[in-house]
Amino acid sequence: MDLSSEYLAKCRGLIEVVAAQKMEIQRTADWFAETILAGRMVHLFGSGHSRILVEEMWPRYGSFPGFNPIVELSLSFHNLVVGANGQRQAMFLENVSGLAERILRNFDLHTTDSALVISSSGCNVVPIEMAAEFKRRGVKVVSIISRAHSEASVSQHSTGKKLQDFSDLVLDTGAPVGDAMIQVDGLPTPVAPGSTVGGCLLVNCIKAEVASRLTRSGQPPNVLSAGVVVGRERAAELFEAAYDEHARRLAKLYENLGHSKDEKLP
Repeated sequence: MDLSSEYLAKCRGLIEVVAAQKMEIQRTADWFAETILAGRMVHLFGSGHSRILVEEMWPRYGSFPGFNPIVELSLSFHNLVVGANGQRQAMFLENVSGLAERILRNFDLHTTDSALVISSSGCNVVPIEMAAEFKRRGVKVVSIISRAHSEASVSQHSTGKKLQDFSDLVLDTGAPVGDAMIQVDGLPTPVAPGSTVGGCLLVNCIKAEVASRLTRSGQPPNVLSAGVVVGRERAAELFEAAYDEHARRLAKLYENLGHSKDEKLP
């Protein structure tokens, strides 16, 4: 078998892993839809390359408001690789304790909110502390990890705990230990990771299920749609409506910052 065919075969295996998590995906969609129907937001966080799955959820074509993408450039800006804003710094900061609390200080969280935290290893400090902070504030947490890779890895957190230890529900991308799935003759280490493929499958399954629940509840989402599908005029209308809705939802996360319970707006 040629290596591209082998990679595709392994990706079909990832589909099977995701398909076996139907009940967990449905439960996740229930929680996320409840949050959005209540006028709140589902918080999304991923550092490093896990940022890809945050952006896969929202905003992009085929997506809709209700999600708050928390993307810290200091943890995920890889374009320069080395030098200023390079990968070494990002990987260092990913294991700095206390950064998660500083990030979430920017938002007025509510127990109606929910969160999706993504980390292939589930072992880096910032994603773990993000989940712990969400849980401390009564927010339901769903995590996406590569279970095999996480179980084989050592947590960088001072407690030794991993992301799954602070999650109400755990989803598995199906990627193997080390993530890379293809062994090349003469090359001692494998290539071609699988976690992004499995993660995107999970994210879009969730997205479809949430859209169905919102629609059945009488609140069909404003989906970012291509002009070739709905026509240029309608696409422009949906574009503006989606981003206006996002702004209104986001405003609720800022309006009570710094207020005591008695001072909070209803």
